[in-house]
Amino acid sequence: MAHASKIDVVGTGFVVLDRIYENNEKAFEALGGSCANVLWSLAMLELSVAPVLRLGSDEIGRELCEQFAIAGANTTYIARRENLFSPILVQQTDTLMGTHHFSFTCPETNTEFPRYQPIDQNDLSAAVDAIGNCSVFYSDRVSDAIVTAMETAADAQGIVYFEPSAIGDRDLFDRAIRASSIVKFSGDRLGAELLPTLRELNIVGIMTHGAKGLEVRQADNTVWCDAISIVQVKDSSGSGDMVSVGLIDHLISLKQSRFTLDIEVVLDGVRAGQRLAAANCEYLGARGLFQHQSPGLVRKILDGVAA
Repeated sequence: MAHASKIDVVGTGFVVLDRIYENNEKAFEALGGSCANVLWSLAMLELSVAPVLRLGSDEIGRELCEQFAIAGANTTYIARRENLFSPILVQQTDTLMGTHHFSFTCPETNTEFPRYQPIDQNDLSAAVDAIGNCSVFYSDRVSDAIVTAMETAADAQGIVYFEPSAIGDRDLFDRAIRASSIVKFSGDRLGAELLPTLRELNIVGIMTHGAKGLEVRQADNTVWCDAISIVQVKDSSGSGDMVSVGLIDHLISLKQSRFTLDIEVVLDGVRAGQRLAAANCEYLGARGLFQHQSPGLVRKILDGVAA
């Protein structure tokens, strides 16, 4: 029997409709959330990408699914549920200051928007073959089904790329860490909590420090990577996601597995991602570079050959 083609990246996590406000004026709507930004961008770079998601059967869910399809992602594993409303997130951006903040409350009506809902066991069962046949599994959230998916990918020798923003359920979080190959996290929020565990388990850690830069760590090795400066920052949202895009793209290009990762390979990918992040800061929106420039130019930035 012929084996199915290996999928470059399967992922699940925070996917929403972003409503972008520029200097208090509504600008546009777009696919948003770290998971969405990473998977969509990798699909635009012509990697084989399969999101595993649970959305509503509403108009917003249709739009989010369509945006993934336009980028070239496989939408087979995006479940559309009648009893759900798809999530919406407001992003308020000050382009003069280069700052932004997020809210689940409509600024015009003060009503609460629907929140993100993780995949469940039915969604996991529908996608288990893809999860067990991917080179990289990405998640930025945990739930029982998501952690089981991470463990499934790890058991099949896939690289599990985990990007937590908070701990939440301690048992699930600990299982997620043990399944992970690379963990990317904020030094301010999770550094003290995660560093001893990552060192003990020999997991590659990427600890971010905002506009200053980031550290790449593995066991006793630590390398500091300065952020790349640009003349004017229009919007820094999505910068961390672009670092993840560059790194995952690099790992796929080298056909890495969870057993071949080392800090030097990761460093090369992180630096490519930092170049991408710097270029993206010149545009409004978490994926502004992709939306205003060609994938060919993005590829040159990743390769370090763009003018």
